This record gives sequence, C-alpha cells and structure tokens, in this order.
Amino acid sequence: MARLLADENVPGRLVEALRARGHDVWWARTEARGSADEDLLGLAQIQARVVLTMDKDFGVLAFRRRLPAGHGVVLLRVGHLRLSRLVPIVVEALDRGAAQPGKFTVVEKERVRIVPLP
Repeated sequence: MARLLADENVPGRLVEALRARGHDVWWARTEARGSADEDLLGLAQIQARVVLTMDKDFGVLAFRRRLPAGHGVVLLRVGHLRLSRLVPIVVEALDRGAAQPGKFTVVEKERVRIVPLP
C-alpha cells in the first residue's frame, strides 16, 4: 500500500476511500491547511510519501524548479468527474502501482502516464 500526502484539493471522500483500501494517507486539508506547495513537497520527502494532487504546480516544482520530489508525485488530471467516477479511477491506478518513488504519474480518465522525475 502507498504512503501518500494528499494535497488540500483532493476530495475528502477520495481520501477516505484510499484509507479504507489500506493506503496511509496524510491529508493537507486537515493536517496543514494553507501550506505552500513547496512546503508540502518538502514534507512529503521528509515523511517518505508520494504527493497526490490535482494541482499542476507540483510538476513545475519538480521539473522546472528541480525541487526534490524523489518519493514521487501523482497528478490527477480527470476534469470535472463526479466522485462516484473519480474514486474508482484513482483507486485502480494506485492498485496498479501509479504511486512510485522517483516517478511523476499523471492519472487521466482513460490512461495513466508515468515518467521519471529529474
């Protein structure tokens, strides 16, 4: 099971569903509300967690600014899906290994893309 740091923008029902599946999820909305993305990325490295987010800025931080993100990032690019559709997509992606150290993973409605982090 994955150790995740869920960004504030990750819906609570998704966090609950992932925890119910056995994933260890630390949620910024309840644990560090209002934290800057840079701080969350640093915290994820300290806690050895993969960042789970719907915010493209984490890609900018990892690829352009070269901030450490070695434990991985999972970016959810699924548009405006109902939670009833979003939860199974994310759960399946994580069950199939989307949360990988050293990788930047983009979960979309119909596919999952995984690229190495710098």
